[in-house]
Amino acid sequence: MNNTDLIKFDFSDPNTPLQWDSIDDRIMGGASCSASEVTADGTLCFSGTVSLENDGGFASIRSAAGDFDLSRGESVVIRVKGDGKTYKLGMRIDVFFDGVTYLTEFATEDGKWQEVTLPFSALLPFHHGQKLTNAAPFNPAEVKSFVLLIGGGQEGSFRLDVDWIKFV
Repeated sequence: MNNTDLIKFDFSDPNTPLQWDSIDDRIMGGASCSASEVTADGTLCFSGTVSLENDGGFASIRSAAGDFDLSRGESVVIRVKGDGKTYKLGMRIDVFFDGVTYLTEFATEDGKWQEVTLPFSALLPFHHGQKLTNAAPFNPAEVKSFVLLIGGGQEGSFRLDVDWIKFV
């Protein structure tokens, strides 16, 4: 990483905020479950099981709230090792539990480290899994938290390791 990076989450750095809380379909009666932890090798591990029972089907983790002015950036770059499933990265511009999340998805290759670049222009507004047509455009100057999510009918166990997240 270089000095043009705006903000980074480097999970091997003891100064990186490490609070990521699970928010799964259990909040609406589903049966999916997830957890996050920083592993001994300094990566954030997002893992669990997605269940379609009880009209469920998603698992997610959300970072602690803060003020992240990303207005000088154009993209997020995330270094991940996945399981061949598709995940979503999201950003929220409010601190409300039940607000709008701006999401974009990325595919992973099973067991392979990848650097994935996701332009801010690809972030679309969602609320409760539904794409919104009347939401304000994504404003990178107002980011309050970050989300990692798996859904889309991908039932079963999952694991996504995140080495770092940076904004360029």
